[in-house]
Amino acid sequence: MRHIGFIMENGFQVMGMAALTAFEFANETLGIEAYRLTVMSEKGGAIRSSLGIKIETQPLGDFPDTLMVVGELMPQPVSSALRNYIKSAGAESRRVAGVCTGAFLLAEAGLLDGRQATTHWAHARTLQERFPKIDVDEDRIFIQDGSIWTSAGMSSAIDLTLALIEDDHGAELSRQIARKLVVYHRRPGGQSQFSALLELEPRSDRVRRTLVYAKEHLRNPLTVEELAEVASLSPRQFSRLFHEETGQSPAKAVERLRLEAAKVMLEEGRHPLDIVARDTGFADRDRMRRAFLRFFGQPPQSLRRSLKLIEGEDDKIATG
Repeated sequence: MRHIGFIMENGFQVMGMAALTAFEFANETLGIEAYRLTVMSEKGGAIRSSLGIKIETQPLGDFPDTLMVVGELMPQPVSSALRNYIKSAGAESRRVAGVCTGAFLLAEAGLLDGRQATTHWAHARTLQERFPKIDVDEDRIFIQDGSIWTSAGMSSAIDLTLALIEDDHGAELSRQIARKLVVYHRRPGGQSQFSALLELEPRSDRVRRTLVYAKEHLRNPLTVEELAEVASLSPRQFSRLFHEETGQSPAKAVERLRLEAAKVMLEEGRHPLDIVARDTGFADRDRMRRAFLRFFGQPPQSLRRSLKLIEGEDDKIATG
């Protein structure tokens, strides 16, 4: 049985606790208590989340097999006692993980010096500025550097936990838990934190509505005329409004949505390239190839091969 310790303090984000459910399902699926879970804080007792919900915690004690440090909505200064505990866990625990802004606590303890790490994209540059010895990659879902793991914000706590479980028990258990959680079986750690819809950030409901429509109808031509009709504007008015709000032309934004969807299909690995091109609206694989080269700097075949290599290495680690 492996002991998993969660450190949380006042102001923690409830979403970070999603990791607990993945470990719970691991126990349920295996039919044994493979993981013993302890929620801790520096002094123990009741702590309050950023939503105001309280949870009872145990005071810091013996070092667990895996220590997971859950971040707060905004990174806060860490006490010397908590910093020293996390620092010691770097030597005493088999793994230490920072969830979302939990990376700041790991950084305060010196565990990220000389390592690659990530955190929520909104705080990544601050992490880099405050701790220049860290190689911060702000565009990763999660990163493992030796025994230290870090993840991006919000839902990536689940991706990180599925990866930890896979590290312990193999890919099949991780897949079963992902199905129970109704999430993708572990998004590759290198997958971007961003989505095209989030990056474009339109202000008006009209433009947001057309982007959602486009994402749901990628097999359509998605001409300016089609999108303008969804927005209830003339093509000229729509093009001008779209560029004002997103800084891109409708055609460029649609291509981004197609590329994002095609990349997800490639990561799933179940579809031939011709099907990927058809279902994402590229019409043919040659057109899709040119778009991939422009945006990703490599053709779809190379991306798919690199993803298979990553999965192969993960499987070797999990079963080795």
